[in-house]
Amino acid sequence: MQNVFTLNNGVEMPMVGFSVYQVSDEKTEKAVLEALKAGYRLLDTAAIYGNEAGVGRAIKTSGILREDIFVTTKLWILRENGYENTKKALEDSLERLGLNYVDLYLMHQPLGDVHEEWRAMEDLYKAGKARAIGVSNFHTDRLMDLMTCHEIVPAVNQIETHPFYQRDEEIAFHKEHGILQQSWGPLAEGKFDIFTNPVLTKIAEKHGKSVAQVVLRWLNQRGVAIIPKSVKVERMLENRDIFGFTLDEQDLADIATLNRNEIIFNHRDPKMIVWLAQARG
Repeated sequence: MQNVFTLNNGVEMPMVGFSVYQVSDEKTEKAVLEALKAGYRLLDTAAIYGNEAGVGRAIKTSGILREDIFVTTKLWILRENGYENTKKALEDSLERLGLNYVDLYLMHQPLGDVHEEWRAMEDLYKAGKARAIGVSNFHTDRLMDLMTCHEIVPAVNQIETHPFYQRDEEIAFHKEHGILQQSWGPLAEGKFDIFTNPVLTKIAEKHGKSVAQVVLRWLNQRGVAIIPKSVKVERMLENRDIFGFTLDEQDLADIATLNRNEIIFNHRDPKMIVWLAQARG
């Protein structure tokens, strides 16, 4: 697997990106500047994160050409006037980012007025406000419903994927339909004792790499894009340095044994749906 993927509309997207999830706006500018210096060229933010402005300041300060940076942001849940409010939401995001367009605009959750939202996203794409459009946190049934009702197939589905929730069926589904699967929380947000897991530490020692590098390389070899997050420069560099080795068949088989469907965030739990509904983008 290469470090760039051609999406289903021909747009090229880096397979390794930098997430600013849970980074304050004031800290985001510095973190993104460090990430850009470290070589990252995909930046992942969202309206709900509250740090789009920080991402925009960093892009402007960096001196890097706009066309050389791939920017993703996301639409938060809309409950009414989905079409018009989606168009306004992207305009608001662009204003905060200080940009004329984003490279990828994602529907953040499979909730609310999704069909009107997607209809607006299709029109925003056609108008050049987003070079590609996609979704996030969609299970395959919801994704198929969206696909059968609309013209444009999502280019990306950003979902939780890590060694303890491997999503084999989703990977197969996305490949069948020409959709790139992108992993949020590729390192399981540090949960489930991932960094001390004996299977992963043994493989890391074998290759002279860190557990994080093994996990990120494993995802990359499965064709899954990744957006790890760290505000520490040494970790940023480490998380990008995953192309100098290859996991062999035994490594892959050993990691497969870790799949326990351990979920960070269950989008089919009614309590979680209520919690999301109360959040404000």
